[in-house]
Amino acid sequence: MPFEQLSIGNVLIRPARLLAPMAGITDTVFRRVIRRLGGCGLIMTEFVSSEGIVRGGARSRRYLYYTEEERPISAQLFGADPDHLAEAARAVQDLGFDLVDLNLGCPAKKVIKCGGSGLLRDLPLLEKILVKIRAAVSIPFTMKIRIGWDENQIVAAPVAKMAEECGVEAIAVHGRTRAQGYSGRARWDVIAEVKSSVRIPVIGNGDVMKPEDAAELYRQTHCDGVMIGRAAPSNPWIFQQMEDYFQTGSSRIPSELDRYGLIREYYAMLSEVDTPGGLGKMKQFASWFTRSVRNGAELRRSVQSASTPQEARARVDAFFASAAGESAPPLSAPTTSALTTAAAALYAPEAP
Repeated sequence: MPFEQLSIGNVLIRPARLLAPMAGITDTVFRRVIRRLGGCGLIMTEFVSSEGIVRGGARSRRYLYYTEEERPISAQLFGADPDHLAEAARAVQDLGFDLVDLNLGCPAKKVIKCGGSGLLRDLPLLEKILVKIRAAVSIPFTMKIRIGWDENQIVAAPVAKMAEECGVEAIAVHGRTRAQGYSGRARWDVIAEVKSSVRIPVIGNGDVMKPEDAAELYRQTHCDGVMIGRAAPSNPWIFQQMEDYFQTGSSRIPSELDRYGLIREYYAMLSEVDTPGGLGKMKQFASWFTRSVRNGAELRRSVQSASTPQEARARVDAFFASAAGESAPPLSAPTTSALTTAAAALYAPEAP
């Protein structure tokens, strides 16, 4: 079965399906949502500034918060100072992370000034960074790259070879250049070239939006794992769908009840950890999650205009209660309210 498992150093990743680090998205709450839905073998933090870690910044500490439920977990770092990156990697190891990862994939202008995909233009500096980080930690060290700066500078294979020689134990390859951003098609042929160039595990990333895409990525590249980024926020079930598809040839599409239940769970988890910007995350999550819901645009407009987290939760409940023909529950109603039962009756699949 494709992407069944892989070993990175002494860490077994089973299944070999990974959640990509995404700024503003892969915080501890979202990571735990992915874990609970199943099918994902490794999750990663949002990328964290090595400079912020060295200075002891509160934001960096918040980004590095995780729970035992999230293991195995990798912390992704970005930066361009070899000594500071090494110090940050030691801090990550001291915090108990299972792996540490170096970001060479972010195309954002503010990031490439101090690391990210900008390092693909300075391979001598990159080599110094890899050597310093490898010497600083004993936990597995990995990296995520773009295939190059632009179409005239495709450097994925030589960068992968250099990384292997410096002791990097796995490499994830996003099949786009920095110049592409997220436009155009990912070049899986370059991922295949990287796979044939090194002995360390190669993880493919880019344009995997459904289980069939993952199967085709494996067919074309024979890569060792698959990393899912932008597909996960709108369909966090994709990891379990891949599991089902590889085993049976088909996968279950989440129902509206599934989406309603997950929105409520996510909102409750945000409230439990008192996440900064929690209301904004509620609005963001509702926008992702309601694309397949009947009259979802109405719900999105309603949640976007909420002024408090409590109001956002109430509007989600009211929307699904209306669809179920029930009255909305009180604002303090728990997940197991009568509304949930009513919605279940409405959205449950018909008996065979």
